[in-house]
Amino acid sequence: MRVWSRRKILDLAAGLGGLVAAPSFGPRAAAVLGEARPHGFSEVLAQARALAREPFRPPPRPAPEIVAEIDYERHGAIRFRAEHALWAEGPGRYPVTLFPLGRFFPHPVAVHLVEGGKARPVLFDPAQYESPPDSPWRRLAAEAGHAGFRVHEARTRPDWPRQDWLAFLGASYFRAIGELGYYGLSARGVAIDTAEPEGEEFPAFVAFWLHPAIAVEDPVVIEALLDGPSLSGAFRFLAWRGAGVEMEVEAHLFFRRRVRRLGIAPLTSMFWYAEYGESRWLDWRPEVHDSDGLAIWTGSGERIWRPLNNPETVVVSSFLDRDPRGFGLLQRDREVEHYLDGVRFDRRPSTWVEPLQPWGEGAVQLVEIPTDHEIHDNIVAMWVPREPPPAGGEGSWRYRLFWLAEDPYAPRGLATVAATRIGRGHEPGRPRALDIFRIVVEFEGRALDALPPGTLPEPVVSASRGELLRVTVEPVPGTRRLRILFDLRAPGRDPVELRAWLRLAERALSETWLWQLRPGAAG
Repeated sequence: MRVWSRRKILDLAAGLGGLVAAPSFGPRAAAVLGEARPHGFSEVLAQARALAREPFRPPPRPAPEIVAEIDYERHGAIRFRAEHALWAEGPGRYPVTLFPLGRFFPHPVAVHLVEGGKARPVLFDPAQYESPPDSPWRRLAAEAGHAGFRVHEARTRPDWPRQDWLAFLGASYFRAIGELGYYGLSARGVAIDTAEPEGEEFPAFVAFWLHPAIAVEDPVVIEALLDGPSLSGAFRFLAWRGAGVEMEVEAHLFFRRRVRRLGIAPLTSMFWYAEYGESRWLDWRPEVHDSDGLAIWTGSGERIWRPLNNPETVVVSSFLDRDPRGFGLLQRDREVEHYLDGVRFDRRPSTWVEPLQPWGEGAVQLVEIPTDHEIHDNIVAMWVPREPPPAGGEGSWRYRLFWLAEDPYAPRGLATVAATRIGRGHEPGRPRALDIFRIVVEFEGRALDALPPGTLPEPVVSASRGELLRVTVEPVPGTRRLRILFDLRAPGRDPVELRAWLRLAERALSETWLWQLRPGAAG
């Protein structure tokens, strides 16, 4: 089981590197637009509600045999001509270009421009694209359509065609650039039955309405219609380009049938290996991941950090909560020497979800799926309501998404986890045992810097099973960090849930580190 293998395609298609030459516009090469009609978001809501009352109809797939030939390399060689970009000459501040169909994006989507309260469909024209002479795409001709779109840097910048900052492509996936200049993990409109034995469902955005951002402070407004076997939906995105990208999301879902696991504000990322676990021996690079941990700010105010795993089997971890303040998949390790890769994993964004209304009871769920390569997205984090709407029901959720370098609400008064390390533990004077593990958790932050000289906080450690041995805390030489060290005797292969934090005089000095040790897989 995998979450859709799409990372490499998106890296080629959505802006990791130069995409097109800087335009030299001659006569105005406007987008081909259809008839203008009055438009409002209420119409998208009405369409979604009406769809849910009808049986699901799969979206069209033009010339599937030809589209199947357009793999990720061929897809990356097809480029939308910059001179045909939407708003290339205004009034929108950010030009928009479109994606072609391909093997992993076989369904065309409807794209509309909205100006002055009226929407005009963007019609497909093969002349909008350029492709190699032998590209299978050329055989699609008038049957083809657009697979998605991306929003570029401001048209006042001469290099705007070479970099986009927001892309919608495939199912309900979208992603944004972080403040360090690179793409990484993706978000989705909704996740349906992720990690369920019966299989996952991938509802898709089938139509978009794009509103231009005129001034610097204006957001790009994107309305989207979603459809799938279990539900339909109407979405409204407000996206601001600043240091990174900030988005406000309004999601309205209408259910044809009850789903087993409903994922709200899902984030999808890649984690192959880090400095811990035996997977670190599979490749020459020290670490390979887009995200290295799940951060949670619970409704009660606790701050949690859960390092990610690449398990042997699919693992679902639930963190029960009520009205969470936020969660996110973060890339905390920013040391380039820890990756040594030209794709710059050290610059991948961290993405944080902030609810804008009470979400009630449920759980932040983390799904970890085995992977043996970096091209697979194998990590999902999402909010799962305790009681999803029934068949015929509906629900609405509002939240913010931040695509930055760090958690926008990082716990300023608490030390944070800087590293997790694992090795073989031992009992003094005896050979190393296979069922004893040495765990090291490093913390850093202002809360530790403010400690009086010679003062060490108390380590608080617990395990769901097994025996804790030699729990200590000490400075990390050559740094301003402190680390908790302990050995865990854990016979057998059953997983162990570990918890650790620093305390000083009954006061939490750090966030809470959680981790699932799987003894049979530990290196």
